[in-house]
Amino acid sequence: MDFDSFGFLYIASIWVLPVLLAITLHEAAHGFVAWRLGDDTARQLGRVSFNPFRHVDLFGTVILPAMLLVLRAPFLFGWAKPVPVAFHRLRHPRRDMVLVAAAGPAANLILATASALLFHLLPLLPLSFAGWLGSNLYNSILINLVLAVFNMLPLPPLDGGRVAVGLLPDALARPLARLERFGFLIIIGVIFLLPMLGRQVGIDLNVFYWIVGVPVEWLLTFFVTLAGLHS
Repeated sequence: MDFDSFGFLYIASIWVLPVLLAITLHEAAHGFVAWRLGDDTARQLGRVSFNPFRHVDLFGTVILPAMLLVLRAPFLFGWAKPVPVAFHRLRHPRRDMVLVAAAGPAANLILATASALLFHLLPLLPLSFAGWLGSNLYNSILINLVLAVFNMLPLPPLDGGRVAVGLLPDALARPLARLERFGFLIIIGVIFLLPMLGRQVGIDLNVFYWIVGVPVEWLLTFFVTLAGLHS
């Protein structure tokens, strides 16, 4: 095995587990909260589970992140299979939709907090293993913060969009809800197409960094301090 192959395998080994845990807890949290609030659709389908293979989307969770790793992209991007929720079965549909949607990002913040606190146990471990585990924990903090902030953007079908639809008055909620069919195309355009266009015309159009990267950097400062690290 050459050095480049070893380097790629090491990079994969410090990203795969954090990504799988982040998306698994995120999706399972949606299903669990929906179940507790009256809709057991996700539970009946086995989606209230810590088994990552129940939540993996072949392209979004495996192929796309692997391609970005191989291409040495400056970021990782992907998604899991959405947890099915029958909102009309919830006991208080509008209020409970907000709670179900917020559960995923909340789970990511909990996992980021747990990862930061686990840093304090690293001095008790063998040095070589502690270094590898520390990289996993740092990446866990980072990916969970990215997922939490990104998913709380107020655009359906993201969690933040569903939260906004549930909280806004009907006059604003209905037009926002109708954007759901175009939401994924808007996201792809903001993440990939706008920066490409900006490079062609010489203007910084990296909107994704402004609305996700900047808040993540601010939060990361707090979590790095919680972990006892120095930025």
